[in-house]
This record gives sequence, C-alpha cells and structure tokens, in this order.
Amino acid sequence: MENKLPQKILILRLSAIGDVLHATPVARELKKLQPNAHITWLVSPPADKLLAENPHIDEVLVWDRRPLDKAFASWNLPAAFRELKKARALLKARHFDLVLDIQGLFLTGILARLSGAKRRIGIHERHEGNPLFMSEMAPNIESSHKVHRYLSALMPLGFDLSSFKPGLVLNLPPSLQGFAQDFWQAHGIDLQQPILMVTIRTTWPDKNWEPENFGKALNSLPPHVQVVFCGSPDDEIFIKEAQAMMNRPGLSIAGQTSLLELAALLKTADLLLSCDTGPLHIADAIGCRTLSLWGPTQPDVYGPLTTGHEFVISPHDCRRCLKTKCQYKTNACMKAITPEMVAVKLKDILDKG
Repeated sequence: MENKLPQKILILRLSAIGDVLHATPVARELKKLQPNAHITWLVSPPADKLLAENPHIDEVLVWDRRPLDKAFASWNLPAAFRELKKARALLKARHFDLVLDIQGLFLTGILARLSGAKRRIGIHERHEGNPLFMSEMAPNIESSHKVHRYLSALMPLGFDLSSFKPGLVLNLPPSLQGFAQDFWQAHGIDLQQPILMVTIRTTWPDKNWEPENFGKALNSLPPHVQVVFCGSPDDEIFIKEAQAMMNRPGLSIAGQTSLLELAALLKTADLLLSCDTGPLHIADAIGCRTLSLWGPTQPDVYGPLTTGHEFVISPHDCRRCLKTKCQYKTNACMKAITPEMVAVKLKDILDKG
C-alpha cells in the first residue's frame, strides 16, 4: 500500500528540558514510519540545544516563548500579539502538511493553527482548550507515562505502541569530544575511581529534598567515591548547605557547565543522584545510571524507562499530587524520604559496580 503520510511535519514541544527529551522518541519513530518526511521541531531555549544533533530532526526551529509568557503575565496584549506574529512568520513560510502537538497547551494549539497545516493531531494530555485547535485527537491510551502519551500522536499515522523500545535521544556534538576528561583532570577528579554526580534542586518547589538530607545521605559513602554537585549558579547556596553536613569532600561545579557539557560529564559518571528534574532525563538519555527521589511526581509517569535506574518513592499518603507547590505548605511527601533510605540505596547500587 502506498504510504500517504505528509512530507512536511511539524512537532510542537516547546519546553522543558525533561519533557523535550521525553518527546525525542516521537521524532525517531516518525522517521521510521516516513523516512522521506521533512521533520521540523519548534522549541524554545534553552531546550533547543538538546535537539541540535538529533539525527531524526531535519530542522530545529527556535522560537523563544519567554517574552510571550512575560507579556501575558503583565496583560501586555500588544506585546503578546507581536510575539505570536513572529511565530506565525516562522511557521507559515514552511507550508507544513501535518502538525503533531504533543504539548497540549492552549498556546501550542494556537501555534498549530498559525502553522497553516490542515491536519493537526493532538493528544489526551492537558486540555486548556487545546482540542479546539486540532483537526483530530490521538487515541486516549491507558499508559500514564509521558513518553507513551507523546507517542500516541503517531497512532493515527499507523504507529504501533506495542513495538516501541524505550530510549531517549541526545547526541553530543563533536566539539565536546574529550571535554569530560579534560574537565575532570582540571578539577582533580580521578576517572579510575567512582564518580557520583548530585543535583539537589528542581524548578518545582515541592519536588525538592532538603539540602541537609543530601549531605547526611552522602556522608556515609566510602572515601573513594567522588561526590560532585552540579546545577545552576543559583543552586550554590543549597549545595553549601549539603556540604556543611558532610565530613568528606564534595566538589561543586554548579554554574560551570552548559547543558551539553553536563551531559558529557554525566556520560563518564558512575551514578547520578537526583530528584525529578532535567539532569535526571539527560542522564537517562546518555546512558548514566541514576537514583532518583519521588514525591509529588512519580516514576511511572516521568521516570526513566530504560534499565539501570533506581527510585526512592515517598511513603507518604499525599504523594503523586502533581502540584508545583504543596497545597498544605509542608512538603510532607518529600520530607518522608529519610537520609537513611537514600544512603542504603546508594550503597547497594555502588557496591554492585
């Protein structure tokens, strides 16, 4: 039977780091369905850096949504319309045949319409009026995992979800070859000894575990395990709180790397300790083992699907609320995870090598 899939296809997933990586299997599987299709991905910085070397995407189209968000937040409608006009100019010029909106926002629904594509497939994710902009909706699948739900957008095109083999896509540029070795050497890290990288902050306040808990859990590690804290410059104050609870070395490289440089370092690390945040999914994509801590979100929705990953799930009754801020203002679900629970897991994973 002749394959009648459109040739010019737009994927809409603007942000954030983890979600963009979770969506990369969509491009991979779409390229298998239609090898000759020209696949464009509209993304907002800084997540565009994660797609630059993706072999399944023909064009990464960068549109910064942050000025639009600021305009809407201040009810500056003229500024908001100017930003949308910029997006429309980017999209209309490319004459797309099909849009896959795998973000499911009111905004991405608008962008789908602005693209001019007649066929627009949405997914059963968020609502926010998004279906109003779609020409059709993908099937509402049973799985709650984000990767599977994003892939459901391909089912109207003939994709069989049961054939999917897990794996995110993140390729590093040739310019980073040798970066990790040079970086570690400059910071006194021995590549012959275990490297445990740690990220202790997330963008959701109630996904954060207390910094002193990290310090207590890490303090029990044998001295040959090298602890390296990573993150943004704003994380440094929290890293210092963790370090204050440790009577062993713990190097901080917060603010010293780009996203892709961090990925290169994680590729050489033995393990990442993290909450549910971007570096966790970067580690998954480049093959670094992880131990992650879960409270308001859960690994059956957001966690790595590949092997080599362990989870500490809060025993608290109110876990899995999916709220960015704790409604009780206690953050009880994350506080229910004790340093002892994490220390035991860390020791078990590192002992296995």
